[in-house]
Amino acid sequence: MRPDCSYGTSGGELAVPMAWMYAEYIADELLRTGDLMPPTTFEFRAGRDALALTIFLSDTEGELSGIRVISQMEHWRSLTAHDQPWEEWVRERLGHLEREDAGQDGPSPDLELAKAAWQWLDETELLAADLDAPGPWSDAGLDTCEEDAPKVWTPAWQLGLPLGHLAIHLF
Repeated sequence: MRPDCSYGTSGGELAVPMAWMYAEYIADELLRTGDLMPPTTFEFRAGRDALALTIFLSDTEGELSGIRVISQMEHWRSLTAHDQPWEEWVRERLGHLEREDAGQDGPSPDLELAKAAWQWLDETELLAADLDAPGPWSDAGLDTCEEDAPKVWTPAWQLGLPLGHLAIHLF
């Protein structure tokens, strides 16, 4: 059972999603420290949301605090690695938390924000360079600069995940 990380949930008070907010804060700090792109871009949001989901969903014991953050970096790096089935892992973890949450008094505000982040990452597409397209090094001999490179619509999580992974490496 996931511990209730929300404060003020009794007596009809506003529930504060502390676990999600903390995961989002850590993700934001990692991306800002890496200085990979401006924080006002959709790409930054995709990276922050993908990393926050990774942090939030990997915290199965509700122990994400202080020094524990540093000890989790390698785990987050492995979860966000290119060869890992991150999308399936997110779906499984969200499903597991939803089942746990079903027995509670009401929906967890942390889980609701995590689900909203996943929905945005999954349903939003961003225009990005087509990494599979031939470049100037290929047999096609295309001599294009980055702005002229072919672009494709890509799910936001597919852009955000490698950005988050790189931010962890740069930290």
